[in-house]
Parts: sequence; C-alpha cells; structure tokens
Amino acid sequence: MRDFLVRVENKAYPVIVCSSLFSSHEWLKQIQFPSRKGVIITNTTVGPLYAEKVKKLFAEEKFDLSVVVVPDGEEYKELATAAEIYHELLRVECDRTSFLIALGGGVITDITGFVASTYMRGIPYFQFPTSLLAQVDSSIGGKTGVNLSEGKNLVGTFYQPEGVFIGLDFLETLPEREYVEGWSEIAKAAFLRGGDFLALLSPNVHSILARDPVILEELVFRSVHFKKGIVEEDEKEKGIRGILNYGHTLGHALEKTSGYGVLRHGEAISVGMMGAILIAEKMGYVSGDTVEMQKEILEKLGLPVTVPYAVDREQLVQTLLKDKKTVARSIRLVLLKDFGDPIYGVPVEFETVFAILPALIEEGPS
Repeated sequence: MRDFLVRVENKAYPVIVCSSLFSSHEWLKQIQFPSRKGVIITNTTVGPLYAEKVKKLFAEEKFDLSVVVVPDGEEYKELATAAEIYHELLRVECDRTSFLIALGGGVITDITGFVASTYMRGIPYFQFPTSLLAQVDSSIGGKTGVNLSEGKNLVGTFYQPEGVFIGLDFLETLPEREYVEGWSEIAKAAFLRGGDFLALLSPNVHSILARDPVILEELVFRSVHFKKGIVEEDEKEKGIRGILNYGHTLGHALEKTSGYGVLRHGEAISVGMMGAILIAEKMGYVSGDTVEMQKEILEKLGLPVTVPYAVDREQLVQTLLKDKKTVARSIRLVLLKDFGDPIYGVPVEFETVFAILPALIEEGPS
C-alpha cells in the first residue's frame, strides 16, 4: 500500500493506492468518517460486481450503507440523473451528517462529487474509482460536473473529497477497451512531467498491456502523485492546473460531436493530444521528432491517434466555440514546448485548428 495526503485550502485528504482494498481493513480503520451512515452511488455495470462487497466491508466496521444505482454511460452524466439521485438520497433518509461513496468510473466520480457538493448545500464524499481512467484522473482534485447538450462539464463545482481509495483489484474486471483508454491519462501525465516518468512507458508496454501489478502500481502512483502536486499548487485552476487539460479541449469536442459512447473519453483525449502536438508543431514549438515520439507511445499503448470516421466540422466548431476556454473566437490550449515543458492558456486561432484537422480526422460536412 502507498499513500499520501493532498493538501488544499482548509483541508487535507488521503489518497491510498493498493493492490487490493478488500484484503485488509487497516486503511479503513485509519479514516475519519463523519458518521456511520453512508450511501453508495454506483451504476448498473459496477453495482452488481462491487456494491455488496463494499457494503460488507463497511458493515464489518459497523457502518450502515444504502445503495443508489443509476444507468451506465456518459449520456447519463446529466442534471436529470443528478435529480434522480437527490430524490433517492431523500428516500433513504440521507441527511447532512451522512456521506456518499462514488463507486464507479469517471461518470460516477464526477456526478457523485457534484451531488455531494449541492445536496443540502454540501455533504462529505469519498471516491472509490473502479476504472483506470477514474483512478488516475477524475477521482483526484475535486472537479465535479455534469454535461449539457451543448458540451461536457459545463455545470459543476470544485469540491474536494474526504478520501480517495484506489484498489488495483477493481481493474481485474475492467474490459480491455476501458483498460486501454485509461492509459491516455497516464501518458498525458508522462508527457507533461517528462524525465524518468516518460522513460518508464515505452520499455514497459508489454507489461502494461498484460496488467502486470508491479508496473501498474508504479505508474498509477506516479500519475496521481503528479496530479497531487499540481492540485496543491492551484486548486481552482486559475493557473498551472490548466496544464492538466492537455488534449482535453479538442478531445471533449470530438467526444461530443461523435456522440457520447462512440469515441470513449480516453480515446478522445488521446486524439486530442495528437491534435495539440500537431498545433504545437505548426506554431513552431516542437519538432517533427517530438510529434513522432508522442504518436509512437500512444500507438504502442493501443490508443488511437486519429478518428477513423467523418466528424461534422460545423458541429465541432460550435462545440469548440462553447468551450469554457474560448475567448473572442480563439481557443486557449495547452501545448508542449518539449516533453516536461508544457505551456497553458496559449491563444490558438481557429484557422490553425482547422489546418491540422485533415491529419487528425476525416472531414465531415462543413
């Protein structure tokens, strides 16, 4: 087991990375819970696999947990689902002393955090991420949110959890495509950090894809520890935390325009990172060798570097125009000057974005 504290304004919370959360209760005994009553928020895929195991684990320590199950899928990360959860929390008599447990992937970690931050003006919550993507990204840092028809995460809050518990045993039941997409966020962290972190990826691809627990724990820990440092420096994303959006602006737009579920979130981020580095090359920040190195690493990990079908250009433009980082028809992007040397808030004209699209996606109707 490896652990650390994330220290943000007015609080510190533990992040635990271990091979199995269910093999020992010691970590559970060390955590301060606000009460003995909690509610697990999960979905129709993860719930049948793990909800009862988590309930049993907590019951052995004299906790009383209820379970609320919502449909599985990005298309359900919306205000209507949040409203359903609120009603269920009232039904099971969840009050201001109760706590929530997010048991699932990125959709569940995001929406549970959002519900926790708004239900009765805020109650505590804990993250139990079950997908690799959620373990290394959405479970840490306190970003919560739901989608609107116009785009991803346009409604949300900054609301830190009381603890994050990363059990690598959850990944044993993760389908291959979902496992692979999680490596987009680990690769992102490695591109941003550079150095020995980046050097671990390429030589260990075989072990990574075989789910070797030793290299998996090392890279997951490095990823979350890297994010911890950024979050502690800039909790509300007013500065350097912006680098964590590398590949996300274009990736989110591609994900929405394609239709949620067609291009998975991690896959969209992988393509978005390729778009970002092609823009960086076009603007003179990086060389072609750097572009090729990033492309090679992503491809080795089994991640897409292009979208293999047409995307409606007009819809893509409209989505980018509604992005939180668009100002006066120029988009603010995270770019690399080199691996380990990111820059954020770089104004990029839409013409520059259009120029790299043929290398990234098939052009749809304009």
